[in-house]
Amino acid sequence: MSLLPYVLGLECPHRLLDQNFGLAMTPDDLLTVVAAPMMSADYYRPWRQLAAAARDVGSTIKADKDKFQVNLDVQHFSPDEISVKTADGYVVVEGRHEEKKDEHGYISRQFSRRYALPEGCKPEAVESRLSSDGVLTIVAPRTCPDAIKGERAVPIAQTGPVRKEIKDQTAEDKPVENGSQK
Repeated sequence: MSLLPYVLGLECPHRLLDQNFGLAMTPDDLLTVVAAPMMSADYYRPWRQLAAAARDVGSTIKADKDKFQVNLDVQHFSPDEISVKTADGYVVVEGRHEEKKDEHGYISRQFSRRYALPEGCKPEAVESRLSSDGVLTIVAPRTCPDAIKGERAVPIAQTGPVRKEIKDQTAEDKPVENGSQK
């Protein structure tokens, strides 16, 4: 049996080029196109690329004691194509634009993201800003009730008799060496 088909990568179909929905290609994508005959495993996505796809590089979430903040990359959408609203304890971000012509043909995009508001964040205090480079920032300040902020004395309630008594052995209760007590 010849190992030549396995070495040259002829046993499985070659990798198809993805359009990445209009995003730029990375140097890794260019390398795999050039080396495709030698790397037959590229058709089956490598673990490194799967791990990168699993973590969302398009949005970051930061929640600390002062605020809840989400940064979301929406550079392919204009401000009038994006909506931010709060509903049932969630911040919902939606974006949609109709079919547009680009260098590959026609493309239309839409997305919907939902982020749970943490405890202490009021839905009516949520603010959003869109930067000139296409990053949408959503901020919800954490507001604590005044009772939680200050110091409070905890009252001690008295109950019935103690069920478990602590006995202290004194000199009178100690046994004498011959086994009798004084």
